[in-house]
Amino acid sequence: MAGFLEGLFKNKELEGIIFKLEANMSNNYKDNAQDNLKELEKKFEELIAEGKLSTKKTDIYKKLIEDYKVRMKDFTHKDQKPYWTK
Repeated sequence: MAGFLEGLFKNKELEGIIFKLEANMSNNYKDNAQDNLKELEKKFEELIAEGKLSTKKTDIYKKLIEDYKVRMKDFTHKDQKPYWTK
């Protein structure tokens, strides 16, 4: 997915956060990935407020963030039981 993102997006700040998010998801670092998603949303909102994203890129990032929210809905260690308990 990173190769796809590199060609599609030109905002280095958002790309960097997405890269960290993807890395944390693939390594099963659930809490870190959730933090990255929050960071991505915050930076996205900041860039919109500053007028630094075109309408097309805003729509693309909005869809991407919504997709991450769906994929990561239950992506947490919160309810995970340790393997040594029964």
